[in-house]
Amino acid sequence: MHGLVDPTIATTQRGMWALQWSFIILCATALLQAVVVWMSGSVALLADTIHNVGDAATALPLWVAFALARRPPSRRFTYGFGRVEDLAGVVIVGLIVVSVIVSGYESLTRLIHPQRITHLGVVALASLIGFVGNEAVALLRIKVGKEIGSAALVADGYHARVDGVTSVAVLVGVVGVWLGYPIVDPLVGLLITVVIVHIVWESSVTIFTRLLDGVDPSVIEQITHAVAHTPEVQEVTQVRVRWLGHRLHAELNMAVSPQLSVAQGHAIATEVRHQLLHHLPHLANVTIHIDPVDASGEEHHRISEHVHGNFPVHAHP
Repeated sequence: MHGLVDPTIATTQRGMWALQWSFIILCATALLQAVVVWMSGSVALLADTIHNVGDAATALPLWVAFALARRPPSRRFTYGFGRVEDLAGVVIVGLIVVSVIVSGYESLTRLIHPQRITHLGVVALASLIGFVGNEAVALLRIKVGKEIGSAALVADGYHARVDGVTSVAVLVGVVGVWLGYPIVDPLVGLLITVVIVHIVWESSVTIFTRLLDGVDPSVIEQITHAVAHTPEVQEVTQVRVRWLGHRLHAELNMAVSPQLSVAQGHAIATEVRHQLLHHLPHLANVTIHIDPVDASGEEHHRISEHVHGNFPVHAHP
């Protein structure tokens, strides 16, 4: 049944729970790795540790965003505060960029000025710890992110998954040093930096697409398919959808018989909304405009050139 529990509150609580546990796991992982970096001097492990610290830090802006999303709409913010989650995604991208700069600088410095690496076995163990910690966080964030429809949380989960792969890459540096090629360690650090740049690009595309009100075209198809379950609807002419945080908001124009009464048109719109709520689990609200089938679409709402008051000749799209 809809309306018993506010879906926004339920999903943000779930998201905050995932963030709290992922923050704890990554902090513990980064702390263990930092100790090994101090003992060994491995720049590849340092780059991985810096990245893990940055990944843990991304939980903070998302947690703030989820907390604000629980607040009800106000007279000033009539759609609520879901957009803060998208802004948090921008902050996450910025934190990842910082990790690129720091790890790249450290790797280049060690490439120019090599340093001896010790405790190779401990470094190898730390890289495995990094992989396990990041993969656990990735599974948690991706699962919960998909459940609640949070692009920022899913992107952060894939970010953690790639971090786990880079942790395994540290093992390559360890093997290289053990075989007598210490230059492999800073080269792996540079490789990790390149991987982070790729993450920045993918995360930026996802976040800024939502900021520009972009959606996957399949969402439009789901909406038109759901509307088809109401036989009284003869045509769907316009569908507009956008994300506010991890909740969808939709607007659509649909055509019905012009012989229907206002009450009948309202009943059809209510049934369409019901179908949409069932078919799109992340849908928060939908605004439905009923048109007669012989005047369906926004072009029929255009007001042609006219004059009134002291205004010049004008039209309204």
